[in-house]
Amino acid sequence: MKTILLSAILAAGVLSAGTVQASPDLAKSAGCVKCHDIEKKKKGPSFQASAKKFKGTADAEAVMFKTITDPNGDHPEQKAKPEDVKTMIKWILTL
Repeated sequence: MKTILLSAILAAGVLSAGTVQASPDLAKSAGCVKCHDIEKKKKGPSFQASAKKFKGTADAEAVMFKTITDPNGDHPEQKAKPEDVKTMIKWILTL
């Protein structure tokens, strides 16, 4: 039983790590890189600047998600699926 549980935990870790690593490509396919770059400011802040801004903030993921997806907010409309936005936010916060 312990072997099965350990295998499941390791598999979940591998899957989530693969998702986070795929985020630069996901950001590109979702159109985020039109306004954002990993290191440099474009029309919007760099992903690294956003990570720095939210470092140590307990609700960073929720605040960033609301900022990006709120149709009445300052962020331009985006077409990414909510789960993709969450994946990209997790990746950004690792930068």
